Amino acid sequence: MSKFSQLLQDVLRLCSKYYPIYLSGMKNTLLLALIGTVLGCVIGFVCGVLNTIPFDPRDPFRKRALVKCVRGVIRAYVELFRGTPMVLQAVFIYYALPYFTDGAARFSSVWAASILVVSVNTGAYMTESVRGGIISVDPGQVEGAMAIGLTHVQAMMYVILPQAVRSILPQIGNNFIINLKDTSVMFMISFTDFFAAHRGVVGATYLYFPSAVIEMIGYLTMTLISSFLLRRMEQRLEGSSSFELVVADPLTLTSGVYRNPGSDELFRERSRDYTGKD
Repeated sequence: MSKFSQLLQDVLRLCSKYYPIYLSGMKNTLLLALIGTVLGCVIGFVCGVLNTIPFDPRDPFRKRALVKCVRGVIRAYVELFRGTPMVLQAVFIYYALPYFTDGAARFSSVWAASILVVSVNTGAYMTESVRGGIISVDPGQVEGAMAIGLTHVQAMMYVILPQAVRSILPQIGNNFIINLKDTSVMFMISFTDFFAAHRGVVGATYLYFPSAVIEMIGYLTMTLISSFLLRRMEQRLEGSSSFELVVADPLTLTSGVYRNPGSDELFRERSRDYTGKD
């Protein structure tokens, strides 16, 4: 029997016997990546908007100091979570709480710790994406919104963010796909994701490479399906790419089309009054 045939046989045997474990791990991975990405986007939008609050040197000192302080805190948060690996963040967040409280306080579940880690990590990356999307909006849009009396918050909600979302949507999808793969590090805090299912099967069968093949196919399937759905969403937001130019004013079609039934008779009567002829 060739090596390839043996590998295929081992893969099929593992799939037939341990498929509930693999499917459970895939479900946990998808849920964690989805929840973490959604919460991370919320964090990123809040921090990105706060990071772009304008201030003028003529503004009161308290406002300038508050804005600078908020920007400093956001910058420290972004640099901390972008500059350290997620696996270390998971270990630190999950074990730091009981360590500094002598075991008096700890996370109620591994799910809570995992969601927190993925969310704050995604939020750090989304903060810079949102800031870039807001800056990319034409300044004339902001000036026009202010000119009609909108406040900064109203202009951000109704004018700037709707345009910025379209430009940062690819980055949101990219972060979701990254989270699908990076959640594999959560096995360090005993989270039972797809990678943890692989390690559990390997511990029971010692068939590391066949199980790794199943893992690779599973992750590739999830990322390809996610990429396809995200591209479809982007296309729907972009709208149709074909446009028809209006070559004539449609309002001109109404001229002379609608007639009053008695208008012709009235016209003839007035003509007789002025000319004395029928």
